[in-house]
Amino acid sequence: MKHLAGILALVVGLALPLLSPGEFYLSIATQILVFGLFAVSVNILAGFGGMVSLGHAGFLGVAAYSYAILVNNHGLPPIMAAIATLLIGALVAAAFGLIALRTKGLSFLMITLALGQIIWGVAFRYTSLTNGDNGISLPIEALLATSPHGRYYLCLAVLVLVLLALAIFVRSPFGAALNGVRDQPRRMSTLGYNIWAIRYIAYILSGTTAALAGILYIQIFRFISPHALSLTASSEGVLMVISGGIGTLLGPVVGAGIVVLLKNVASAYTDRWPTLLGIIFLFIILVMPEGLLPGTKRIAARLFSRLATRRATAAPYVAQSQEAR
Repeated sequence: MKHLAGILALVVGLALPLLSPGEFYLSIATQILVFGLFAVSVNILAGFGGMVSLGHAGFLGVAAYSYAILVNNHGLPPIMAAIATLLIGALVAAAFGLIALRTKGLSFLMITLALGQIIWGVAFRYTSLTNGDNGISLPIEALLATSPHGRYYLCLAVLVLVLLALAIFVRSPFGAALNGVRDQPRRMSTLGYNIWAIRYIAYILSGTTAALAGILYIQIFRFISPHALSLTASSEGVLMVISGGIGTLLGPVVGAGIVVLLKNVASAYTDRWPTLLGIIFLFIILVMPEGLLPGTKRIAARLFSRLATRRATAAPYVAQSQEAR
C-alpha cells in the first residue's frame, strides 16, 4: 500500500502541470515542492535524530546567497554554481555542527537559534556583499531551468530523489543507529556506538539537504533577502514537520503543502490567515498529535476495523435469514 501510494503521488505530480489551470497554481505547486524539501531537511534532524533546530533557514539562506553571488559576481555557469553552493552548504553545516552538538535538549534548540540569527545578521548588515534588506535578484538566464514547467519538474525530480535516498537511509544500519541514538542514547553508548559522530553526520546531511532546498528556492523566486533566513522561516519549517508527521517520509511535504496553501491562497481572501493556520495546527495537535499523515492512517484503519467487525457480527444473522428463506 505504501508503494502504491508513492507511485500514485508521483503520477499526480508528473501530471499536475498538464492539469494546472494557470501559472499561478503551478507556481504554488513548485513552492510546495521546495518548502517540502526544506521540511524534509528539518525532519532528518528532528524526526530521525531527535534534535529540533530553530536556525535551519540559515542553511537555505547561505545556499541561496552563495548561488546568487557566484552567478552574478563571479560569472559561474548555473550548474557549476549549484555544485559549488552545495559544497558550501555542506561545509557550513559541518562547521555549525561542531558548535551545536556540544549541547543537547533545550540548549541545542537555543544554540541553533543563535547560529541562525548570526547568519541573518550577516545577510542584513553585510550590504557590500548581500545588498542588505534590498536582497539580490537573478536574471532569467542565471537559472538552471528558464521555464515554469522546467523549474517545476526540476524541483519534483530533486524532491523524489531525496525522498528515495532518505528511504534507503532510514532502512540502513546507520539509519537504525540514528533512531537508536534518538530513543536510547545511553544504551547505544553502552553498546559501543559513537553518539556524537552519528549525530554529527545527521546534522551535516540535514544541513546539506536544506542547502539543496536553498538552491531551488533561488530558482523559483529569483530573489533572496534576509527575510528568507529569519526565525519565522525556521519556525515554519518545524511547523511543517510537526503538522505533517514528524519522523515520516511524506509527512513534512504534506505539512509544507498546508502552510504554503494558506500563505498564498488563504491570504488572498483574509489578512488573518496566520489565525487560520493556528486553528488548523491546534486541531492537528488535539485530534492527530502524531501528525496529519499518520493520524489519517490511524483513523482510516480504525474505521476499516469497525466496518470489518460489524460485517463479522452481522454475518451469522444474514446466514440464518438465508436458511429461513
